[in-house]
Amino acid sequence: MKNTHFLIAKDDSDVKTLSLGAFIAQIDGRKATSLKDFYQELSAAMRFPETDSKSLEALDEMLNDLEWIQEKKVIIYIENSADWLIKEKSDEKLLSVLDILDATAEDWKWMDEEEGTPQKELQIIFQDSERIRTLLEDQEIPFWVLS
Repeated sequence: MKNTHFLIAKDDSDVKTLSLGAFIAQIDGRKATSLKDFYQELSAAMRFPETDSKSLEALDEMLNDLEWIQEKKVIIYIENSADWLIKEKSDEKLLSVLDILDATAEDWKWMDEEEGTPQKELQIIFQDSERIRTLLEDQEIPFWVLS
C-alpha cells in the first residue's frame, strides 16, 4: 500500500479488512453536511472529551491528542462521502478540514513516544464517490484506492 493517509473504499468490506484491531470512527456524510454537523458526528464517534469549542482549531487540537483511545491504529471512515460537508458554501473550510486531517496523520507518524504520548497511526477512509476523488485530485492530495 502506498504511503498515504487518505484511502478510498469501494465498500464497507474494504474498511472491515483494515480495521481489525483498530479504533474506527464511522461518520455518515449525510449527517455531516456542514462543518458544525461534522464536528458533532466526529466528536461522538471519536468520544472526544467535552468541549464548548467547535472550531477548526479545536478539531486540530483534539485530533492531536487521542490519549483516551487505547488502540494504536485510528481510522476515520466517512461513508456517503458525496454528501460530506456539501452544505459548506466555501471550499476553503472543506480544504481546511482536509489539511487538518492530513497534517495530523503526518504528525502522528513522527510522534516520539518519549514525549509521553503513545504513538498512533491515523488513516482517513472515504467511501468512494466522484466528488471526493475529484476534490483530492484537484488539491493534489495523494490517496490510495482499496480493492
